[in-house]
Amino acid sequence: MTDAHHAARREAVRETLRLEGKGAFVLLVRSVANVRYLTGFTGDSTALLLTDDRAIAVSDGRYTEQLARECPDVEPHIRPVGQPLMAGLGEVLSKLDPGPCAFEAAHLSVSEFDELRQAAGAQEFRPVAGWVERRRMIKDAGEIATIRAAIEIAEQAYRGVRVWLAAQSNPTEKELAEELEFAMRRLGSTAPPFPPIVAAGPNAALPHYRPDSAIACFDSDFLLIDWGATCAGYASDLTRMTTFQGKVSEKFASAYRAVLKAQERAIAAIRPGRLASEINREARAALEEDGLADAFTHGLGHGIGLEIHEQPFLGRMPDVPLQAGMVITIEPGIYLPGWGGIRIEDDLLVTESGAELLTQEPRELNASALDHTY
Repeated sequence: MTDAHHAARREAVRETLRLEGKGAFVLLVRSVANVRYLTGFTGDSTALLLTDDRAIAVSDGRYTEQLARECPDVEPHIRPVGQPLMAGLGEVLSKLDPGPCAFEAAHLSVSEFDELRQAAGAQEFRPVAGWVERRRMIKDAGEIATIRAAIEIAEQAYRGVRVWLAAQSNPTEKELAEELEFAMRRLGSTAPPFPPIVAAGPNAALPHYRPDSAIACFDSDFLLIDWGATCAGYASDLTRMTTFQGKVSEKFASAYRAVLKAQERAIAAIRPGRLASEINREARAALEEDGLADAFTHGLGHGIGLEIHEQPFLGRMPDVPLQAGMVITIEPGIYLPGWGGIRIEDDLLVTESGAELLTQEPRELNASALDHTY
């Protein structure tokens, strides 16, 4: 990504400031992901002040050199050792031309806001929401290519781990999760966007389960594996079920086919202009036909990019129309306490004519079965 790309993004947000700022002369960007999107800076503990003609990164001495390297077209303000970020922001704001300051309300705590107001003196503040996130929803060609690379890393690691798993005696959930994360790192991923989920049998009924070092994988009939890689800051997010030869029960097969049908129906319904909630309803209607709608306890999917969960969200609220360039997950799941859960998750690009499936790992039931030795 070039400095020109980031400058164009900042100019687009400045236009929002002019049109929606209600007289505000500066926007305070506090979200780490939004700062990165607008500047290219990959560190933390830094906020961006965006005026009509200036972009000021308020940071600390740890990042002096990094700011100069990653975003040379942004003015750095390095606060002295011991000065909190909010105090540094207040100091800079007090020296700028007087006028209201718009700030990202979702990314500033109450205590931070109180500290900022005290440091800025008579500054007027106006809360805003979603100004940068709305633009992040639509990925450009470079972002899409990077997400594709993150998906390829994740899928290649998963295929390798299935080979590893088949050769093990009886690894634990935690051992499998660690091997999967290590495999992604070897292939070029930085820290994964979330800790891999490996849930055996009944544990798969917990959608955000954490792998246990005392639970052996082969003691159950199936595993739920939810994982993703990070490439140049952009995330991928997939879920697959792993079964074992000779252990696929009719209950599992029936439930798996129902979840897959729900996912396929949702994917087929994707096209620009349709509301995210409508795609969610398509999946739920499919599960209702099999008497499983009540077991689907979360939204159908979400956007991915610089964050693992970002707009748009394919649930009941908030609702947005889909647009070409969005990259989203479709991940219906059912969760039956005491038995387990099934989730199938793929990453898709919304196109002018529908959706492109970015993930390639097979989803058919027979693709989940794994030969293994004890």
